[in-house]
Amino acid sequence: MDQQQIWDADAALRYDTPGSGMFAPEVLGPTVDRLAELADGGRALEFAVGTGRVAVPLAARGVPVTGVELSRPMLGQLRTKADETAIPVVVGDMATTRAPGEYTLVYLVYNTISNLLTQAEQVACFHNAARHLGPGGRFVIELWVPELRRLPPGQAATVWHSESGYIGLDTYDVLRQHVVSHHFTFDESGRQARLDRSPHRYIWPAELDLMAQLAGFRLESRHADWTGSEFTAESPSHVSVYRLPEPGAGTSWHTT
Repeated sequence: MDQQQIWDADAALRYDTPGSGMFAPEVLGPTVDRLAELADGGRALEFAVGTGRVAVPLAARGVPVTGVELSRPMLGQLRTKADETAIPVVVGDMATTRAPGEYTLVYLVYNTISNLLTQAEQVACFHNAARHLGPGGRFVIELWVPELRRLPPGQAATVWHSESGYIGLDTYDVLRQHVVSHHFTFDESGRQARLDRSPHRYIWPAELDLMAQLAGFRLESRHADWTGSEFTAESPSHVSVYRLPEPGAGTSWHTT
């Protein structure tokens, strides 16, 4: 499955869910608050900016935001909210595309780095982030923790969400660290369903840290969510902040 085929015009039209899901104020508010703090008065670059779920409210907070986006239909939806002057966007992939200028913050939200399906592409994404940042600049990643403890031997799938009208399940290829998310959305009769699928390469936190180190970053902090909750062995996801060293800074690696 090619990413441009997944994020086509139909997906772009259905992506936004104002006021609910990942657009709910209790989800989006803390995300924007934390990113505005981490931008530290400078410019921000969002890899895979999509329809502007985060970029639009972050720009409204006074943070200059530029985006990189592979899907033209998703960019088309963003343009219904903000023009090129408000949020400039470079069309291309997040592993190699260069946006003009220098930034204090590059960020990747909602598991998007896992859309890169090889380790080499994911490492290249870290290097690409580093190219855009000045000394002391930060790269922030929001990512889920693989749920392999829920996968008994001989079973290839887990149901991660079930509610009236919707079932979400993941199928795993543990040899390649690949997972395909399946989203079944039922019609009002409950007898027919629409299936949407998306492939991912899952990444353990320790592997993510090594990718960061290869690009010259150190781990500044890791929390379970955008509000700063403690990250534990039971956390289903994390928000990890990586930082480039400033001149004269040490090279110690730690979490806070």
